[in-house]
Amino acid sequence: MTQQMMLERAAGYARRFDTLFEEYFDQVGTRLDAPSFSRFAPDCLRLLRELSLRGGKRMRVVVLHEAARLVTDEPAEGLDAAALSIELLQTHGLVHDDLIDDSPVRRGGPSTYYAYRERFPDHPQTALGLTVLAGDLALALSQRVLLEAPLPVALRQAMVEVQTRTAADTFLGQIIDLERDFAAAPDEEVLHCVADYKSSRYSVLAPLQLGLLAAGEEPARFERELRAYARLVGICGQMRDDYLDLFGDAATLGKPIGTDLRDGRHSYAVHALLAAADDTERRVLRAALGDPDSPPQTIAEVREIGERRGVPARMQAAMNRRADEASAVAAGWRSHWREEAVTFFERLPRWSVERAR
Repeated sequence: MTQQMMLERAAGYARRFDTLFEEYFDQVGTRLDAPSFSRFAPDCLRLLRELSLRGGKRMRVVVLHEAARLVTDEPAEGLDAAALSIELLQTHGLVHDDLIDDSPVRRGGPSTYYAYRERFPDHPQTALGLTVLAGDLALALSQRVLLEAPLPVALRQAMVEVQTRTAADTFLGQIIDLERDFAAAPDEEVLHCVADYKSSRYSVLAPLQLGLLAAGEEPARFERELRAYARLVGICGQMRDDYLDLFGDAATLGKPIGTDLRDGRHSYAVHALLAAADDTERRVLRAALGDPDSPPQTIAEVREIGERRGVPARMQAAMNRRADEASAVAAGWRSHWREEAVTFFERLPRWSVERAR
């Protein structure tokens, strides 16, 4: 399977899912037992719909479908419900992330938090409370869509268990992500742990597990290798995000660079900069770290320090190394799964470290 074939198939999954997601939101309001007088409940659903349908590449959905293809090329029962559950959990995470980070924009539109702030400018606690509850509702819907799916009881229960564990791991990831930024200089293993809990487990591991379950496979038999693969891909993806935030192209990204630096995040890029810089350069970096008003000139100076010290090349080499390790894990799946789908998972890590945004 060529890379072009991979991209075309992934785009096909995304298009089909976007139609499914739109149909879901067309119907979900009629299935919720909200009081007829409530104006806030339908408004909440509308905001969740708008955020959810402004989706990106839908890579979680792609991983889900390709995981099922590891076992069979026949249609697999439960994939639609699993895909909806995965993306509703993602919506939950985005709503709460934007609240935690005080982000005004998400996916080219207003964040849910800022949409509520605009609606209730004189009631900030109401805006905050409704944002929390909107995220909570998305989480509940991600469970409910599985509980209501017309699936065999055993399959439905297994999928709910995967998503419940995944949600708990993701919340722990959010907690340790906030905790990380209170450390003076967290070591790299802490960064790996945050990436694993906050991203890998719901973006890669859960879709793998759900896809295998839908295809009739028992993912617990392959727990160690699935977790190893997901962790490596998640680390690659987070390293790439952190790299692009400082060394990427603002026009391609569609947002200013240096956000992590201004927000005081101890990202992979910040970690690499602190390790490579001399004392004078570290003072420049630490002055910018956590300064929300840090001007573009200062961000450019920090970026120049990194380039002078070879940080981009070292980060790219580290990403490539882990991508190769993940590909090697996937290559081992040929002994028990279908060649074409294994090839997809071999190539996925490389895509994650070569993307421009």
